[in-house]
Amino acid sequence: MARALPIMFQGTHSDAGKSVIATAFCRIFAQDGWKTAPFKSQNMSLNSYVTPDGKEIGRAQGIQAEAAGVAARAEMNPILIKPSRTHESQIVVLGKPYGTMQAFAYRNEFFDQGLAVIRQSLETLMNEYDRIVIEGAGSPAEVNLNDRELVNMRIARLANAPVVLIGDIERGGVFASLVGTLALLEPEDRKRVAGVIINKFHGDAALLQPGLEWFTEYTGVPVLGVVPYLPDLAIDAEDSLALERFAASPDDERVIDIAVIRYPKIANFTDLDPLLAEPDCRVRLVTHADDLGNPDVIVLPGSKNTIEDLIYMKQRGLASRIVSLAREGTTKIVGLCGGYQMLGAVIRDPHGVETPLPEVKGLGLLPVETTLERTKMTVRSNGVLAWNGERFRVSGYEIHMGRSAPLSGYAPLIEAEDRYEGAKQGDEQVLGTYMHDLFHNDAFRTAFLNAIRREKGIPLRGAVSFLTRKEAAFDRLATHVREHVDVGRIEQMMRQFQQP
Repeated sequence: MARALPIMFQGTHSDAGKSVIATAFCRIFAQDGWKTAPFKSQNMSLNSYVTPDGKEIGRAQGIQAEAAGVAARAEMNPILIKPSRTHESQIVVLGKPYGTMQAFAYRNEFFDQGLAVIRQSLETLMNEYDRIVIEGAGSPAEVNLNDRELVNMRIARLANAPVVLIGDIERGGVFASLVGTLALLEPEDRKRVAGVIINKFHGDAALLQPGLEWFTEYTGVPVLGVVPYLPDLAIDAEDSLALERFAASPDDERVIDIAVIRYPKIANFTDLDPLLAEPDCRVRLVTHADDLGNPDVIVLPGSKNTIEDLIYMKQRGLASRIVSLAREGTTKIVGLCGGYQMLGAVIRDPHGVETPLPEVKGLGLLPVETTLERTKMTVRSNGVLAWNGERFRVSGYEIHMGRSAPLSGYAPLIEAEDRYEGAKQGDEQVLGTYMHDLFHNDAFRTAFLNAIRREKGIPLRGAVSFLTRKEAAFDRLATHVREHVDVGRIEQMMRQFQQP
């Protein structure tokens, strides 16, 4: 089997659209019959994905693997950095926790080991797939970091991949950012940039044409496409900047009000994507008790530092307000992973996993107590969820350091084959579970929201397959990028780079 042909997408800055364009090309290559793998050597994210064999990688690479129609694996994101405290992160290597490191120590002590892991992972993928879609991080022009970077031009050189540079025109100054990035690259790296894509364009493309012609003449680098902004794309986002999707205007007329607590270390917020896709649900982020109001649903999402985020909620008045709403019985409360732990009686940290504090009291809304442990549980999970007189087959994934034990009055939320998982209040108004992707289960999500619709006297809705919606979104994205990007020219460049 011939070695794979690689292509690398880098951006002028974070959130320029690298992940989305890379996802599009994973789908495009798969549609064209190529066995395709995504690759991001080093990812910094609190949104994770669990592979079929129980390894943890960045969410974007898991979704890109889905777009390519292949099983996700640890080699697709060999290093995952999960910020936990100021200047400190948990380092996940080949899907398993390696340790907690300060930023300075990681840069100076882990470089050689990290590069070796990256090299071996890339080599494995290059020998097993036809196409490798490589994603960079941040900007390749970070001149203060480039001597020991592990994610941009060093990886392009390692793979001998042409680079397509992506600029985001939505934020303004796209030509300045593209030209500035090229100017700051080393000469040999600048030669590797085969072209640029201008992303998130709004308006009349004819007005942009003089700028495109100037750019090519000034830099000698071709513009491979101008991609118009694509609204309502139902594909998981990874960067925390994507939380802007949750911005809801005060005059929003969607009638089911869902408040999501946004604490500083919010994680795996893609759990909420199916709620965003419901046409009558208004999903909004809340950081202070004064903004909470009287929502129909409160979601406490995952957290990379549960204890610190719980303290944050108490300091902002959110914790006491949530408890009051729970006692009134008119608001449904759902805790996911770290949010589930917060709903319990106490969280203990005897090993200092998250903080020096030995323990902190929870909200006391669920009869469980949690102890944080040194080992992380990462697993695909499934079972039967019992709620509101019905039983639902559900599946998802778990990523957590804590173990939660039942107290008096405990009622499980999910019955798995070998254990009980999650908990619920007697009146089933408060639910908690370690299972991420809970709302991705269409039958349960529909029944949960229909119970609210019934209470509010609004029309019930039938179940809509979120997986079908996601697959359609992959195809829609691929079609959109094919229409506006010279895919054939990129393929030609990929072949030329691999010629002797």
